[in-house]
Amino acid sequence: MTQATKTTNLVSTDALPLLLIEDERSVMDFIRTALERHGYACATAQSAAEGIRQLESGTFGGIISDMRTPGGASGADVHSWILSHRPQLKDRMLFITGDTVNQDTMNALLRTGVPYIEKPFRVMELMVTVEKIFGKAKGALSP
Repeated sequence: MTQATKTTNLVSTDALPLLLIEDERSVMDFIRTALERHGYACATAQSAAEGIRQLESGTFGGIISDMRTPGGASGADVHSWILSHRPQLKDRMLFITGDTVNQDTMNALLRTGVPYIEKPFRVMELMVTVEKIFGKAKGALSP
């Protein structure tokens, strides 16, 4: 067992940042801002491959990942990596996608069983889904 895995098992996932994997800068900024305004700490990666590298070296409370990013890896690849290396996070994932008409994307969504929301989405839809999966952030502001 690696030190990172040991740390993950000892630390409450509620206090850890979420890892946001999104290649579109405007979408990344939109989601990160919404998360931070609702009390969540957030780290970012611009591709699934970069996200996996961050997961290898860091500790996160959950993952929000676009299904399709450049660089040869996908959200489904992130899910597979988590199953193999950080299975305690398998139920702490959310996919975002604008590609549900693509059969490969739909097959991956169905195969993984990870909850997802479709782009474009509103902040409230995102935050309701985030709170269901990750719980309410400790530093959340009251409406």
